[in-house]
Amino acid sequence: MRGSGFRKAVWEVLLTIPFGHTMTYGEIARRLGCKSAQAVGGAVGHNRISLIIPCHRVVGAGGSLTGYAGGIERKARLLRMEGVDMSGFLSLNGELRDE
Repeated sequence: MRGSGFRKAVWEVLLTIPFGHTMTYGEIARRLGCKSAQAVGGAVGHNRISLIIPCHRVVGAGGSLTGYAGGIERKARLLRMEGVDMSGFLSLNGELRDE
């Protein structure tokens, strides 16, 4: 895939997130020595092969389910399918997603 060095570095981190686990944008930023979780979010958003490079496993700080091109409901379904405990996650409207 084509992208800047930074985007490729972010995508490489996404590939290390194990099935059934999540990581925050901030955690990825810290891992890369970057100060901006928003920059990480931008790189995640440019991932064109989201099921191969699993951007659905990236969540916002405080457990917010945010930023998935396929939609928040699809992101939540994918995480549930992987066995992620959804009780601590919030949707964009602040509702608990503990189905």
